[in-house]
Amino acid sequence: MTDLQPGASGVTAFLDIRDLTMQFGGLRAVSEFTMAVPEHGLYGLIGPNGAGKTTVFNMVTGLYQPTSGEIHFDGHIVNGLQPHEITHLGIARTFQNIRLFRNLTVLDNVRIAYHQHAGYALLEAVTRLGRFRRQERLLTEQAQDFLAVFGLHDRQLELAKNLPYGEQRRLEIARALAAQPRLLLLDEPAAGMNPNETETLMQLIRFVHDEFNLTILLIEHQMRVVMGICEWITVMDFGQVIARGTADDIQSNTQVIEAYLGKQFGKGLTSDAAAS
Repeated sequence: MTDLQPGASGVTAFLDIRDLTMQFGGLRAVSEFTMAVPEHGLYGLIGPNGAGKTTVFNMVTGLYQPTSGEIHFDGHIVNGLQPHEITHLGIARTFQNIRLFRNLTVLDNVRIAYHQHAGYALLEAVTRLGRFRRQERLLTEQAQDFLAVFGLHDRQLELAKNLPYGEQRRLEIARALAAQPRLLLLDEPAAGMNPNETETLMQLIRFVHDEFNLTILLIEHQMRVVMGICEWITVMDFGQVIARGTADDIQSNTQVIEAYLGKQFGKGLTSDAAAS
């Protein structure tokens, strides 16, 4: 496995994050963070709570403007753009806490995401004339087809808030994909899931990655998910990168073990390795 970092020989980064820093007053949440993700990669970003992972996602998607550094996506400089502009470039995300339109139907949650691709003008929408009816019918059919792919077609008329937790997560991913992104950021999609739901989620992420030909960057605390599906993993602690590598590399990395479990565990690992 090649360490896909900016400037590496023969490597072209689809998402190229360079020396990214985010400071809130006197608190530096992210410090000189660098990461490169190739097109069609399935990468993981992990670290203890408060490490700065979601702050990185918020900068990539325009919710935060970085204090310094640059974010390049498919040749475009992203920092400085508004969230809707970044979405139009082809970046979509989910959130730690599920953010659905809870009092709208499952179908309408997905239809809303499709509306950025509606081909009618504002006047046609107001008067409901011209292309409006035809395009709305087409958007509804596309949303229904999409829900069928995610096993939610039979739930399309239910309110989103009435879905079981695992299906709400699935709907959130479906809505993100309805925006037709090329890069999907998943922020702790397995949070709150039981083992069966987690296994189903892993299969779904693999399916989405392959079927939609997507690049995926994943934040996740469940190591079973990260180690089971990610091709390459970057580890953060206190806003900085402390390790990069494959699942095998990360599981045996002393710095990573110390970050999650404390220095005594890392020292124990080193002592065991020396004795063997």
